[in-house]
Amino acid sequence: MQLTPDQKDTLTELVNIGFSRAAASLSELTGNRIVLGVPEVSIHQMHELTRLLESLACSSFATVHQVFKGTISGDAVLLLHPEGAVRLVNLVSNLPVKPDDRLDESSREVLAEVGNILLSACLGVFGNMLNVRVSFSVPHVEFDAMDTMLQTLTVDSEELHYALVLKTVFQLCNSTIQGHIIIVLGVSSLDRLLEAVAQLYKEPIAGFDKSK
Repeated sequence: MQLTPDQKDTLTELVNIGFSRAAASLSELTGNRIVLGVPEVSIHQMHELTRLLESLACSSFATVHQVFKGTISGDAVLLLHPEGAVRLVNLVSNLPVKPDDRLDESSREVLAEVGNILLSACLGVFGNMLNVRVSFSVPHVEFDAMDTMLQTLTVDSEELHYALVLKTVFQLCNSTIQGHIIIVLGVSSLDRLLEAVAQLYKEPIAGFDKSK
């Protein structure tokens, strides 16, 4: 499945609104200006996700994973290279974490909070668009091999699932860190989301400019 140009542009703008809100929250939390780059948005069937992740040339990942429920439901994951996760924690919190260290409990709490702010902001935009509340599980931080990480996604085999992939860059303190957000949706949730996107393109909401 491929997104149409209109769907891709609209989703990109929506996610960018969420990113702007998340960046503002993170900047306020840390006292440092944080910018999230305009996301690259793509959609993939679940069986294509392994190949996509293999292209990142990383055998393991640091993840912040949340399950969300509501009119749309699924899994949301912030995906970082382990070294990028350590750098992000260092820059956000000034905690003394060495590049080759596993994150201790305090550092994991920082990463979980960053992931929670980012994932909640993105999914909150979708919830507002659909005029529904979306509830979230407690965020979980893991350092896993790629196969193990994929197995943690709660995919119901009775329904075809897709992965909405959002690629972005954290910019803070003259440093950049690449990250991905993966939102796993069943086909029924994806249909609801794309129907709302189509309506939004016809009748843009405040803060959304379809001419961009």
